[in-house]
Amino acid sequence: MAARERLICASRELVDGGDGVRFDTDWSGATEPAFVIRFGGRIHGYLNRCAHVPIEIDWQAGKFFDFTGLYLVCAVHGALYDPQSGACLGGRCEGKGLRPLAVVERDGWVYLIESE
Repeated sequence: MAARERLICASRELVDGGDGVRFDTDWSGATEPAFVIRFGGRIHGYLNRCAHVPIEIDWQAGKFFDFTGLYLVCAVHGALYDPQSGACLGGRCEGKGLRPLAVVERDGWVYLIESE
């Protein structure tokens, strides 16, 4: 199966521990909300779905981090996720993590790697 890159945003739009960029992606035959963030100097992408109940986690569009900028937080349940791995760190996610997406940053742009 071949892969292709889809442009998501300019690198400058993502500040470490700051707002994320939302987008839609195809997942298991359906269009699903997703997002990219920058943390620890690296780009990370996830489906925008809490592991507890499949609802979007941002408390306002693009606001995924808690007030410290260290954890991703579900606005509804308060579940905390590791921004580097999507792993559940506490709350109602019950050990389940966010679903990661393959993303890459190159030449000032962020791309989603999609399978064809």
